[in-house]
Amino acid sequence: MTDASAELIQHDMTPIQRSALLRDLFGRSPGIGLSMLRLTIGASDFSPQRYSLDMVPKGRVDPDLTHFSVNRTLHTVIPTIKEAIAINPRLRLIASPWSPPAWMKTSDSLIGGTLLPQYQKTFVDYLLKYLEAYQRHKISIYALTLQNEPGFSPSTYPGMKMSASLRAHIISQYLGPALAKRKHKTLILDWDHNWNHPEQPLQVLADPNASRYIAGVAWHCYEGNAKAQSLVHKAFPRKAAFLTECSDGEWDPVNSSGLVWLTRNILLDATRNWARGVLFWNLALDAHHGPHLKGCDKCIGVVTIDRKTGDVTYNRDYYALAHFSRFVRRDAVRVASSGTVSGVSNVAFQNKDHGSVVLVVVNEKPKPRKISVNQSSISFQYTMPPRSVATFVWSPRYSRVRPGG
Repeated sequence: MTDASAELIQHDMTPIQRSALLRDLFGRSPGIGLSMLRLTIGASDFSPQRYSLDMVPKGRVDPDLTHFSVNRTLHTVIPTIKEAIAINPRLRLIASPWSPPAWMKTSDSLIGGTLLPQYQKTFVDYLLKYLEAYQRHKISIYALTLQNEPGFSPSTYPGMKMSASLRAHIISQYLGPALAKRKHKTLILDWDHNWNHPEQPLQVLADPNASRYIAGVAWHCYEGNAKAQSLVHKAFPRKAAFLTECSDGEWDPVNSSGLVWLTRNILLDATRNWARGVLFWNLALDAHHGPHLKGCDKCIGVVTIDRKTGDVTYNRDYYALAHFSRFVRRDAVRVASSGTVSGVSNVAFQNKDHGSVVLVVVNEKPKPRKISVNQSSISFQYTMPPRSVATFVWSPRYSRVRPGG
């Protein structure tokens, strides 16, 4: 839920259109039952303007955070989140900063630079103020990351690098102890960047003083592959994994392969490699892939909103997510299945509430493929159309199978 998404939903849709969209996203009947969102702490590349939550004139500082304010999200992000929570009260929120306030950085800018040593604790206080401000609006943050993409310093939008040793230090000395004292619990996720550098979270988790406060690792999909999640899981099996960012867009292979590629390479691979949740970036964009701050100019949202009419186009991300989110409940567990055989891939889950089994199958081949499914005394066959995705749901208790989507 970026500033761009919230602005479109709040300002370019009528109340009736907005309500219908949010029910399609977060409701379950109707709707696809999305149960997790990611928020930005201050501006990201998908914000109308650059800003932090503690803005002061250039050259000045505010170590007591007297200018801290969430007013920029008061009429966009906050009401949208509250409407989503009203539809799904169990909605989990993960929050990430793209940059500390400019005055905390060596660059004195939201772009580039690094965190000044004297403001390490102040930066944590800034994050805590964000949590408390949103809590006053009855919005609880489930998990927090210290820095979005800490291995990358963008040149056109907010960001900065933050080394593994610095993240470990800030978590162990400031953020971890501070969150442990709060009444409303918020988890810490490390890394929040790509699959191709598992050594980064491994280094942080190897620090026992930091690791004791870290619940898991946040991953992005843009480089590497989901096997990195299993590599870290093997070393630290008690730490959770979440894929917290992956964007669809007008580029290959996703553009030419569409729904099948997204489902197979992102959702299916991530969950087979221990991810407890998968988040796409962004929830909503306009027909011009924005608004954005000269970041990704070809990104596609889960939905596209027409800024003139408020009409919604449901994109392939929506349907890829729906194959999982509409049928797999939040407390489900992944169960063993065959993986990939001759171009047909799958992942299976069992729901905790009523024991139903959910199987998502992807046929990547341009020809129909007949599949056979067996579980104890239950068996069935189905012919997958060329380049297709199917979800099956059955109850072992009643030996009943139905196509889920």
